[in-house]
Amino acid sequence: MIRPDDHPTIRVGKVGVLIVNLGSPDAPTTEAVKRYLLEFLSDPRVVEIPSILWQPILRGVILNTRPSKSAAAYREVWSDEGAPLIVITKRQTEAMQARLGPDIIVDFAMRYGNPSIGQRLTALQDQGCDRILIAPLYPQYSGATTATVNDMVFETLGKMRWQPAIRTLPPYYDDPAHIAALKADIETHLAALPFTPDVVMASFHSMPERTLLRGDPYHCQCRKTARLLGEALGLELIVSFQSRLGRAKWLGPATDATLEKLPGKGIRKLAVVAPGFSADNLETLEEVAIRGRESFLEAGGTDFAYLRCLNDSQPGLDMLATLLSRELEGWAKPR
Repeated sequence: MIRPDDHPTIRVGKVGVLIVNLGSPDAPTTEAVKRYLLEFLSDPRVVEIPSILWQPILRGVILNTRPSKSAAAYREVWSDEGAPLIVITKRQTEAMQARLGPDIIVDFAMRYGNPSIGQRLTALQDQGCDRILIAPLYPQYSGATTATVNDMVFETLGKMRWQPAIRTLPPYYDDPAHIAALKADIETHLAALPFTPDVVMASFHSMPERTLLRGDPYHCQCRKTARLLGEALGLELIVSFQSRLGRAKWLGPATDATLEKLPGKGIRKLAVVAPGFSADNLETLEEVAIRGRESFLEAGGTDFAYLRCLNDSQPGLDMLATLLSRELEGWAKPR
């Protein structure tokens, strides 16, 4: 059969990688934060309350009070380049493009806000990617993080006539490459401190306790990350959970309450790490590095250090290249 002149050009044969993280508002303003929170908190995987009950609370109370406070917090960590999470994810993406080579197209998206998963997934297909690895950068799995990324990916696929083949990066909470990267990066930071911490605390994002009771593996995976990391460092880490929302019972102990109690227990010098985050963001930079420091020092602590996430550090990029290359086997030739 002769190809007709008006046959659409179809590009195929490329492999794509879509790195995904949570997201940030478009700007540190009340209106931008309000748009972001509406999308984020309307996700039924994030807030597991029937919409008919939750939406009036969200739109009537939360979105009329929380955005201005959150916008003020974002302004404390916003840079000339933009939101920290987006800036760092972009750098990770650029580094992976350089590592993986021209035969693979690496892009990034945010689950909430911009650039969206739908936009970037479609863009990869338009560039000829008929095989795409989705890489949610959440070390520990949760329905409210990894699963909702996959939900949006497959929602996008559901609108495509010609779907690319899809692989998804599994959680890497106990992966030796992840633990080794955390160990190397944390040891570098500890060696550069002007004081020796009495203890090191690992702060993970919290989740409602009911998610654990319903079978979500997140809590157990956080605990295993902390245990393996402590063993690698030769330390016993204090584990806590941050960023609670609402009145429901959340995973604990709470980071803020723990920081206030530690000085009374004789712990005056503290270093905090966040091994549940692949990149620094509002929760680490404002909630821990700024507010957490204030709480600890006001309670009687003398020295406090927040040790950054892996971000685009050399150990972090080495780990990410290892994970992506492993999942791309059979699709792409190793470099």
